[in-house]
Amino acid sequence: MRNGIYPNPSFGGLQPASKAASVAKRANRKQDSRHEILLRRELTRLGLRYRKYIAGLPGNPDIVFRNVKIIVFCDGDFWHGRNWAGLRRKLSQRHNAAYWIAKIARNRERDRRISRELTRTGWQVVRFWETDILLDPLGIACSIQALVRQRLLKRDFCHGSE
Repeated sequence: MRNGIYPNPSFGGLQPASKAASVAKRANRKQDSRHEILLRRELTRLGLRYRKYIAGLPGNPDIVFRNVKIIVFCDGDFWHGRNWAGLRRKLSQRHNAAYWIAKIARNRERDRRISRELTRTGWQVVRFWETDILLDPLGIACSIQALVRQRLLKRDFCHGSE
């Protein structure tokens, strides 16, 4: 890491993805994906106030509760390697396997590194998988609401005792 910026992953020696895969990759949304929108809608219905995509925070978090230092990442199942052993096995049998396995493995490592860095600086980092959000956005939103309330109580208790 140099000046707070991580270097781009190196895929030297690997062939780029096929044209069809490149088109699919570009069509994937980096922000405002369907599962993020569903979760944010439920958070808003619960009366929670948050910020989106705060520049300057590592990892470009999807949802930020700045006042209680909670960061939420809504990780896509494919790009962040959900069920990695099975996904890696499936990818190894497809075209350009080395590229895709290296790409997703690098994403997973970056996710771990960013979570560690944010935690070291006092943030509580929570990550939810795309499929889990799609299946139960309200349930996920309620679990986030509980975390926010817990941190608010802890903050107020600690500040009240000074």
